[in-house]
Amino acid sequence: MDKNDMILVSVDDHLCEPPHMFDEHLPAKWKEEAPRLIRTEDGNDVWTFNGAVIPNVGLNAVAGRPKEEYGMEPTCFEEMRPGCYSIDDRIKDMNAGGVLGSMCFPSFPGFAGRLFAAHPNKEFAADLIRAYNDWHIDEWCGSYPGRFIPAALPMLWSPEETAAEIARVAAKGCHSMIFTENPVPLGEPSWHDEHWNPMLEACVEHDTVLSIHLGSSGQLVVTAPNAPMDVMIQMQPMNISTAAADLLWSTVPRRYPDIKIALSEGGTGWVPYFMDRADKTYKMHHLWTGQDFGDLLPSEVFRRNFLTCFISDPVGVILRNEIGINNISWEMDYPHSDSNWPNAPEELEGVFAGVSDSDIDRITHLNAMDWYSYDPFSVLDRADCTVGALREAAGDHDVSIQSMSTGRHDGAEKISLVDFATNAKAKA
Repeated sequence: MDKNDMILVSVDDHLCEPPHMFDEHLPAKWKEEAPRLIRTEDGNDVWTFNGAVIPNVGLNAVAGRPKEEYGMEPTCFEEMRPGCYSIDDRIKDMNAGGVLGSMCFPSFPGFAGRLFAAHPNKEFAADLIRAYNDWHIDEWCGSYPGRFIPAALPMLWSPEETAAEIARVAAKGCHSMIFTENPVPLGEPSWHDEHWNPMLEACVEHDTVLSIHLGSSGQLVVTAPNAPMDVMIQMQPMNISTAAADLLWSTVPRRYPDIKIALSEGGTGWVPYFMDRADKTYKMHHLWTGQDFGDLLPSEVFRRNFLTCFISDPVGVILRNEIGINNISWEMDYPHSDSNWPNAPEELEGVFAGVSDSDIDRITHLNAMDWYSYDPFSVLDRADCTVGALREAAGDHDVSIQSMSTGRHDGAEKISLVDFATNAKAKA
């Protein structure tokens, strides 16, 4: 397939929240306690909430910047592309990158809203989460119908309140509930506890995907304090592999055979070995461990209930039939450092060499549409949704690599792996 004929829907992107996001959605009684965006004396734009200071770290917003400017230092809006935080500019960047649709995970609240969930006043926390979800669904996604897959935050402390929120946002057209890959580090029961039943039942009832993003528990693969940062960056997807095993061997997908679980930003190349190992483990050990998958193998349950996604994974594409062609979706990860924006179509054209058009369509958009109840063609003409058509619509929108450094961090010592991991755990 020619790259210009592809239709690209990314099931994992991110946004940096703009300062006005709570203005229209949070009840007035919380106005004084609401999260605020401030600029520090060092020139960093940070959110303050409940005594915590939450910066936008550099790697979260490096789209369009030269790689030598990547880093973990706090940043400000002038050091980001406007598409990181402005919906109008995001659409321009999506068009220029040939991307039709996008699901955007949050930044400062944490991927699963753990910052809000940690507030001791749960009435306030619940109102914050509903306000965030309404802003995300109505303003961010609602500004451009057909261009976004909305995703909501949960009430981590309450499966009952989360179930009610799943129903509420489903009525607004949102069928993705973001959740943590491991509730235990956040002080909640594990997946092996029936505590989560109300939430799981609501997901099934409202055809809502449980979208589990790596790192949402604050856990990172850190081997040693003096290990290079590269170790953590390479091993990030293993958080998702661990979460997949935890969920697969729990009774969740057996008690709820229609549950949909997405493994966001986890890659795909590891999946065939993962499934093979699961089947081997089951055959060799289930008689004494007590596991019972009935007439199915663990790999068959995985294919029934789990969606995987990749940015650029040639091995995963080669092994697509071992994984399951209906279990793979593409992601762009804009504006994070792993993103291949704006050249995803060019990169995918090489990755998809020799792959049938029907398989390409499955991976690039049809699976996302099926799993997330997303139908852009009910709003937009399909002919206007291809890479070529979107790029033509983008006109001369500038996507060139540009330095955005203001010199604030020149000469500063880089943040170490252990400091980064400590900060991430503290925010959890």
